[in-house]
Amino acid sequence: MPYEEDPSQGKDRPVLLIGRDRRHLLGLALTSRDRNNARSADARYVDIGTGPWDPKRRPSEVRVDRILRIEPAAIRRNGAVLPRAAFDAVVGSIPRT
Repeated sequence: MPYEEDPSQGKDRPVLLIGRDRRHLLGLALTSRDRNNARSADARYVDIGTGPWDPKRRPSEVRVDRILRIEPAAIRRNGAVLPRAAFDAVVGSIPRT
């Protein structure tokens, strides 16, 4: 989907789709920026490793503290399937309100 900060920049915001809310898709932002490493840890991000969702095969992390409501028409390209164990780890890390 387009970046919220500046949709005109032409880059896509990678997201992990986790469900639906009526007509909207629910997703979590992905990043290749390493937030959990030997120097620091950020509980808002869960490591999911590498996969076909990133053409450069960079390790990815999912931000779990902010669920995005996405118009289905905003999805600009196809994705890939996250292995079930990684998906379950991400969903299990979403803060409960």
